[in-house]
Amino acid sequence: MDPSFELIRPRVQTSPVVFASPHSGRRYDPAFLQSSVLGLGAIRSSEDAFVDQLLTSVRDFGAPLLLAHVPRSFVDLNRAPNEFDPAVIHGAPASYGNPRIASGLGVIPRVVAGGRAIYRGKISLQDAQARLAAHWHPYHAALRAMMDETVHRFGFAILLDMHSMPSEAAQNINGQKSLSDIVLGDRRGASAGAEIVGQIEQALSAQSFDVARNSPFAGAYIAQTYGRPSLNRHVVQVEIARNLYMNEAALTPLPQFAAFAQRLAAALQQVIAQYSAPRSLAAE
Repeated sequence: MDPSFELIRPRVQTSPVVFASPHSGRRYDPAFLQSSVLGLGAIRSSEDAFVDQLLTSVRDFGAPLLLAHVPRSFVDLNRAPNEFDPAVIHGAPASYGNPRIASGLGVIPRVVAGGRAIYRGKISLQDAQARLAAHWHPYHAALRAMMDETVHRFGFAILLDMHSMPSEAAQNINGQKSLSDIVLGDRRGASAGAEIVGQIEQALSAQSFDVARNSPFAGAYIAQTYGRPSLNRHVVQVEIARNLYMNEAALTPLPQFAAFAQRLAAALQQVIAQYSAPRSLAAE
């Protein structure tokens, strides 16, 4: 197992539907924690906490799952490798017009949730590049291989890139809940076929989830890079409202976590089953 990630394979992959969770990593290097002005609880606010646990059933349904172990606050696997923030990386070139970098959310994040600065000062460009070499590049090599193998076996691949969103992202301007328990991002049709996105939405709606599309999240680097419907590669970013299953302040599961996970698993099983091949054919 690579220290940056883990690829959990089913005994036999029976479906072109595959899963990834790039932001649920929580293996924090002690040196990184010591270099931060924040405590562990604040740093963990950037995690997609427990998303990996919500996905434990997909292997039983015949789908592989790529889980990140490296934390998002250390290196963000859903950013481009050249999205260096000169405000936190000494020697990084100036960047103009990139809203992610401007907000401190480049590939080496400057801030965590709420805009809280991670570091006392800057890190070196060499340190930033070493993080990418150790974590970003191996993860994306594994993601690319998983997609390639799936396309080779089934003729196409559907990646569900799984994330969570803080409760304020699921509220409207008046602070009231909007109709978005889950947001599906397909980059407004660019990263996945419309029929596929519709089937995912239908499966989630059948489990009484309120589903929105592309607002406030339309899909980031992974959807943009790996989503190529014309090449039979589809990517849908799935954002789940955290307050449905966890206490966001305490970073603990809610009492209804298991029931929520079961509901989500039923929806994902339906998505997987729609494209599943007989095991004898899938093994060939």
